[in-house]
Amino acid sequence: MHTWFECKVKYVKIDEVSGREKKVNEPYLVDAVSFTEAENRIHQELEQMIRGDFMVTNIRKANYADIFPFDNADRWFKCKVSYVAIDEGAGKEKKVSNTMLVMGNDLKEAYDNLMQALDGMTVDFEVNGINESPLMDVFPYEADLVTRGQEAES
Repeated sequence: MHTWFECKVKYVKIDEVSGREKKVNEPYLVDAVSFTEAENRIHQELEQMIRGDFMVTNIRKANYADIFPFDNADRWFKCKVSYVAIDEGAGKEKKVSNTMLVMGNDLKEAYDNLMQALDGMTVDFEVNGINESPLMDVFPYEADLVTRGQEAES
């Protein structure tokens, strides 16, 4: 099971249109076991991507049931999916909603990718909403990255 943390990072970025420097505060998602590890991991990841200084301004837990990356896509979409589950203790049906992230180049492609990822689910589900996420990138747990980070600290 993954524990996802949304990290807001402030840094100076070159505007692709005007070529001017501008200060940005962008969210990234990392898989970590604690807030401390999330901060460490976001530093490891972004040191390779951002020139100059950057500062982690906020870290919060994010509640995503699943994350579906696709190689041919470049944007993240937040999807609300619900299904009916049976409460065995009470013997009643209840509606359960989950938030998932899926990649796509546009809203239609995100929906199609979500349907592809959920194909084969044994329960009926309903997609209640899909919105573009402000997330710039998602960094799942990778054992070799953590090992490299520990070697660098030694």
